Amino acid sequence: MKQEDNLILIPKIENYIEYVLKMLVKLPRTEKFNIGSEYKNSIYTLLKSAIYIYKIGNKLYYCNIMDAELIMQRIYVRIMFNNHWIDEKKYKVCMEHIHEIGKLVGGLIKYYAKNNQK
Repeated sequence: MKQEDNLILIPKIENYIEYVLKMLVKLPRTEKFNIGSEYKNSIYTLLKSAIYIYKIGNKLYYCNIMDAELIMQRIYVRIMFNNHWIDEKKYKVCMEHIHEIGKLVGGLIKYYAKNNQK
């Protein structure tokens, strides 16, 4: 299971990061350096945690970090949409990416939590 998830999760996060970076470039200047910086830090933490899952012990810990970062990213996207800094299409695409990654992370959390109890 781990190897297959690795092959699925990392590329999905990379595609998501590419999309977000293109989106953030088009934000208003002041917000690009405020919420944009926070969002970028969050997506890089997401990627770093995904890599740590496969390279370092305490996998459940890093899965929970990823889950928390995805929650933060949902909030960032909603704030940007509500303030009309991004359009509805970008909002929906970002939420779809977050949802896909979230399903994989949720599966990993269930898998590692189940195996840690044994």
